[in-house]
Amino acid sequence: MAENTGAMHGGAPGSRGRTTIANVVVEKIAGLVARDVRGVYALGSGFARSMGSMRERMPGAGSGQSVTRGVTVEVGESQASIDLEIVVDYGVAITDVAGAVRENVISAVERMADREVVEVNIMVSDVNLPDEQDEGEERQRIQ
Repeated sequence: MAENTGAMHGGAPGSRGRTTIANVVVEKIAGLVARDVRGVYALGSGFARSMGSMRERMPGAGSGQSVTRGVTVEVGESQASIDLEIVVDYGVAITDVAGAVRENVISAVERMADREVVEVNIMVSDVNLPDEQDEGEERQRIQ
């Protein structure tokens, strides 16, 4: 009786063939994970967010914000490089937020996409200030 070890067929079934991961997959993973960090208000520059919010209001343009806004990646056979543009909440320690984003993104991409993350570059493009509209209304009542 012959023993079937898989050697006759070129190895284990899981190793036959190639898996390719598109850039957009890693962009979505990084975008979702980065938004989960406390102190991150949004991803993308003010201009990109403005254009995205206009696009989201158009009929048939889909719903919700784009999870890839503010995220750029390069994905290779075994490695990935990620650039993020974030807006932080006023009052947070920016370097702490950036460090937490970097840790979460690296962990998630390496776990889910099985790619070594060689770098996560973070550019803080803006700070979300407390709602100034409420303060303006108070001043008008006082005058």
